[in-house]
Amino acid sequence: MCGRYYIDNDTAREILKLARQADEKMPGTAGGFGMEIAAKDIYPTETAPILALFGSGLECRWQRWGFPGFQKGKVIFNAMCESAMDKQMFREAVLHRRAIIPATWFYEWDRNKQKHLFYRQGGVPLFMAGCYRKYEDGDRFVILTTQANASMEPVHDRMPLVLEREEAVEWLLEDGAAEKLLGKSPPLLERRTEYEQMSLF
Repeated sequence: MCGRYYIDNDTAREILKLARQADEKMPGTAGGFGMEIAAKDIYPTETAPILALFGSGLECRWQRWGFPGFQKGKVIFNAMCESAMDKQMFREAVLHRRAIIPATWFYEWDRNKQKHLFYRQGGVPLFMAGCYRKYEDGDRFVILTTQANASMEPVHDRMPLVLEREEAVEWLLEDGAAEKLLGKSPPLLERRTEYEQMSLF
């Protein structure tokens, strides 16, 4: 699963590169992307930048993370790839309101409550697949999760559906690619414990 992730300005700027790549495939989709953010951890219920195809084209917008839950005050912040198309809460969003959520890394905790960071080598951003829905208080997004790959299995049995750059463009623009991408295995990631991360600084 994914319950917290980190984003910085360098990663946020990668949204512009992704949008330009999408515009080459479907000219006229990219809109304005002026955006500066403070480097920070993102928690469920907080607002974060996402990239999605809106009525005016491909845009980066800030949305709240998490659909309203069935219990008051609770939110649903992940959707399982395996069942998203079968559940009313997610199906329409996956079919018509797909999004990419950029991250520098995300966190996961093992059974011993040790905190781990998962990232890609060379500062390559993570393009996490997601979808959004419209609510009275504004649009909200969730992150799609899938079965853990070999790099994630030692820590947790679930992980975000991380896409390669070209796959991210397909996810945003091609309806026919959605179901195919829901079944893919994410790329292998690097892992570092919180202690090791702190020792670098």
